[in-house]
Amino acid sequence: MPQEYLGDVYLGADCVPVPEIPLSDSQTLSPHQIVPMLIGSTIEAIERELVLQTLARCHGNRTHAARVLGLSVRTMRNKIRQYATDGIDIPAHS
Repeated sequence: MPQEYLGDVYLGADCVPVPEIPLSDSQTLSPHQIVPMLIGSTIEAIERELVLQTLARCHGNRTHAARVLGLSVRTMRNKIRQYATDGIDIPAHS
């Protein structure tokens, strides 16, 4: 299966890399700039958003999304089941 290397993560063929945000040459986002944007959010909310967006980028493929996130497929399945129970829309496999 062809894979694309993106930073420290290998994406399977079914995953779509996140497009780069165009920034000026002198402007890059460091962790010191990103973390303040997350302050006020719970770890649970940040994790849920990361899981759902990764799942969407992987076209709903749970196995690939789990690999990208470094989770077991079982953990991914359990998280998705909990999100569905909470009434959250889950990206469907396409």
